[in-house]
Amino acid sequence: MLTSLGVGGAERQALAVADRMAHRGHEVAILVLSPRLVDEWPTNLPTVYLNMRKTPVSFQAGLVQARRFLRGFRPDLLHSHSFHANIVARLLKLLVHSTKTVSTVHNIYEGGQLRMLAYRLTDSLADRTTVVSQASADRFIRLKAIPRKKCLVLTNGIDIAEFTPSKERRTNTRAEMGAGDSFIWLAAGRLVPAKDFPNLLRAFKLVRAANPNTQLWIAGAPAEEMLRKSVDGKSGFVSGFVVERDSMENVRLLGFRRDMPALFDAADAFALSSAWEGMPLAVAEAMAMEKPVIATDAGGTRELIGDAGTIVPPKNADALAAAMLDLMQEPAEFRQTLGQSAHARISSHFSIETRTDEWEALYQVIVETQH
Repeated sequence: MLTSLGVGGAERQALAVADRMAHRGHEVAILVLSPRLVDEWPTNLPTVYLNMRKTPVSFQAGLVQARRFLRGFRPDLLHSHSFHANIVARLLKLLVHSTKTVSTVHNIYEGGQLRMLAYRLTDSLADRTTVVSQASADRFIRLKAIPRKKCLVLTNGIDIAEFTPSKERRTNTRAEMGAGDSFIWLAAGRLVPAKDFPNLLRAFKLVRAANPNTQLWIAGAPAEEMLRKSVDGKSGFVSGFVVERDSMENVRLLGFRRDMPALFDAADAFALSSAWEGMPLAVAEAMAMEKPVIATDAGGTRELIGDAGTIVPPKNADALAAAMLDLMQEPAEFRQTLGQSAHARISSHFSIETRTDEWEALYQVIVETQH
């Protein structure tokens, strides 16, 4: 169960595991709380949209539809992802008592005190709660949103076969994008406050001043939604982001892209500027693609990168810019070696197949546990 199939890391990860469970012979279906979106991750699995909106009537109708589906499908286990789906799945436990439930928290921050209280009050309805990083686990346990004895860290997994570098694809993509001999920084993520793109734009303005032959590509939300009319003489992002007009020089807003491996190939390095995170999937994908990474110390990012990248404080554009410039000044051979170390770390610690094995084992334990 997911809140939506929108193009975020949590949704992508959930579908990746679900798809592999189906290929292993399990019967899998997807329940989606919200109506269908224009841009969604594709899936061949049976999918039911509950069409819940922020009204009591649609919420109640969605619960009734979900209960009807679960009674017909009779799942051994219902695995929900992120706050809204986690709470709905737990409430459904009251209506379909036989279903075991697993809740997964994908971020270090999933809302304020009321949401943490909701997690606490419904905890007894979840058989297990997992989180994607130790940093997230520590915070949710400290807030008493998850009991320590029921909390398990299961990090994200990456499909190494999908994210494999290609020199030919790099050459072709750079030519198509008109990159020339510029140093290309790539960033990716939905346009939400957590990603703190204004921090990245402020940093890149400093980078560009020191080295004009560089570009920043941002892949994420649809390009037409990323900019709105100027506000008080400034260009502004949606979601409350406001940046100075000249901060957009040499910046390309690519919108939602389905060719991320090609963009990773074309880029010379990857930057993450997040204020908070769970365990950023885009960083792991960049590392698998042998790209050196500069990232803010948000959530589980440090656990993910280890020694195979550079960590800087969040909300500090000067520190982020300095790290970016330091990396650009290193020889190409150094950046290549760093990228290879990053790939090796993902391959050995964050393989999607290994993670699927762990999920399957956890599912089996929960299903076989008698209450």
